[in-house]
Amino acid sequence: MEMRRVGKSGLMIAPIVFGGNVLGWTASEAMSLKILDAFVDGGFNAIDTADTYSRFVPGNHGGESETIIGKWLKQGGGRRERVLIFTKVGHEMGPGKSGLSRKYIMAEVEDSLKRLQIDCIDLYQSHRDDVSTPMEETLEAYADLIRQGKVRAIGASNFTAARLKESLDISQARALSRYECLQPRFNLYDRDDYEGDLEGLCRRENIGVIPYYGLASGFLTGKYRSPADFSKSPRGTRMSAYLNAKGQRILAALDDISEAHKVNPAAVALAWLIARPSITAPIASATAVGQISDFCAAAALRLSQDEIAKLDYAGK
Repeated sequence: MEMRRVGKSGLMIAPIVFGGNVLGWTASEAMSLKILDAFVDGGFNAIDTADTYSRFVPGNHGGESETIIGKWLKQGGGRRERVLIFTKVGHEMGPGKSGLSRKYIMAEVEDSLKRLQIDCIDLYQSHRDDVSTPMEETLEAYADLIRQGKVRAIGASNFTAARLKESLDISQARALSRYECLQPRFNLYDRDDYEGDLEGLCRRENIGVIPYYGLASGFLTGKYRSPADFSKSPRGTRMSAYLNAKGQRILAALDDISEAHKVNPAAVALAWLIARPSITAPIASATAVGQISDFCAAAALRLSQDEIAKLDYAGK
């Protein structure tokens, strides 16, 4: 399987990253362990999570996803050697526990390492921008973690082009490790935040891009065709934002192309992302082992320029 470099770092990843937000939420612990095995057995090698997953679920406190990944890694069989672990810091974990201050990062990284049961995080990401903390403070903290061997590379999530550029300038001026990766919201439907200045900056500066919501919370799988389908998943409540004229155009284009290639719509939606020159690898989640087959199909699928143009037009 083709491997792609994350920015200028030494991290090489397969063309799809597993989205660990579902672990301990829509995927039970037992199912999560099976899914992760299937993902790696499919030839993929990067798992993305965050300290806060899945604090948004009633009864959870955050750290559930990292804990499950840690248990999976500890099953042995060379699992740690076969995967790269990406996690994030910055989202609220409780009263007074959020942001990108040095003090908070240094405390939270230890908690993440403990839950993941590893010595080093391959890609540690700022989950969202923190305008209340000087960027120099954040970047210096990350540089110290890299020197200590607790982090290999750093990335940013949900940053604007202006703020990402500012961080790159600071890293260069102060000889600090820079953000090698950006994690924006980007898929066939949600395109406005990334296309334009942000994408241009990432291409100019050779920043790796691993977009989240690659399947628009499941909408691009084709599972949600009417309001009657919303009850199929806890994510169904989000589908009303997608089920409109634009969404229907996208589904129609996905249906046509997936039928031509004898694959599911999800594979086509992911292949569209993989084919984009600025994208390193989209993030996608699975809640059942069988869904990993769509990842494999997407990695193998080569869309024609006409098919890409058709999808581009549908998502305008």
